Amino acid sequence: MEREHNLVPGDKLWKRFLYRVIYRADTKLGKFFDIALLSLILVSTFIIMMESVPKLDKKFHVYFIISEWVISVFFTVEYWARIAVLKNKKHYIFSFFGIIDFLSLVPFYLSFFFPVTKYFLIFRMLRMLRVFRVFNLLDFMNDGSVIVRALRNSSRKIYIFLLFLIIFSVIVGSLMFMVEGGRPGFETIPQSIYWAVVTVTTVGYGDVSPITPMGKFFAVILMLAGYSIIAVPTGIVTAEMRNKRQNLELICERCGNEDIDDDARYCKQCGKKLA
Repeated sequence: MEREHNLVPGDKLWKRFLYRVIYRADTKLGKFFDIALLSLILVSTFIIMMESVPKLDKKFHVYFIISEWVISVFFTVEYWARIAVLKNKKHYIFSFFGIIDFLSLVPFYLSFFFPVTKYFLIFRMLRMLRVFRVFNLLDFMNDGSVIVRALRNSSRKIYIFLLFLIIFSVIVGSLMFMVEGGRPGFETIPQSIYWAVVTVTTVGYGDVSPITPMGKFFAVILMLAGYSIIAVPTGIVTAEMRNKRQNLELICERCGNEDIDDDARYCKQCGKKLA
């Protein structure tokens, strides 16, 4: 939900009414509007997926077109309504959701004038991002900043680990080139490195596999090493997140007091109960 001190409704009665419906999820009409919005987002996403199935698109093409027209018109009206009720219209137009709404609408209308743009209709999938608005999930994304900071602070360790994996894959790939003796899939060093990367990342396409006993031995080593791709970075980031959370818990949210004992339940400066 948008912050009211940033989004001031217009003076006219109809603008105030629309504002409460569109931007105020704490009202009955606002909740009903959010439910309708969520339903249309899900229906629109379902239609887009079904359109990609040739048999279904051929059988229900007319219904898909009509449904998408109705949904697109609704979202168009909603887009302009969101702009109309605001004094500071740029706040919504250039906001994250404003840009998402615009990008999800424009390709639909362009496709009627420029057939090539039909390939851009997939931008309608961007509507799914609006689920964040409906559920106010952005309020919970503050915890996501902890992950971002943890990734940023542990990036050097992760880069070093990835560099080690690259060097390891190059060395093993070169060894496989010598061990397999130019067999299919190992005719060149780059091809052998490709196999090593596919194996160490646990993708395992199966298009290339070693034949010699020594080659299979190296394959086993790579497979076991592949688990470290998930385990090591996860451990690094988790440790960093734990440190960050511990630091956050030792700071009072109300007064900013950092002199808090580990076993304290209340801030000794302002008395606020600690989380």
